[in-house]
Amino acid sequence: MPEVDISDDGFRLRVICHDEEIIDRVVNKLQKPNCILSGYEEWDEGEDKKWILTFDVGDKDTDVKPELN
Repeated sequence: MPEVDISDDGFRLRVICHDEEIIDRVVNKLQKPNCILSGYEEWDEGEDKKWILTFDVGDKDTDVKPELN
């Protein structure tokens, strides 16, 4: 099973994926009306490469809307 690390700071959740194949599973599990994917970053190269997914989270009865530029 691929490894992930998770951290939060209130209404923001960060998931660090150590394997690219797990990204879609993480997004499908976490993305809900009150939890939306708001950021994606690739870090490092080669064996140390990681993918950082950021989710904005609201209360369970709140629909979170993405910020538009």
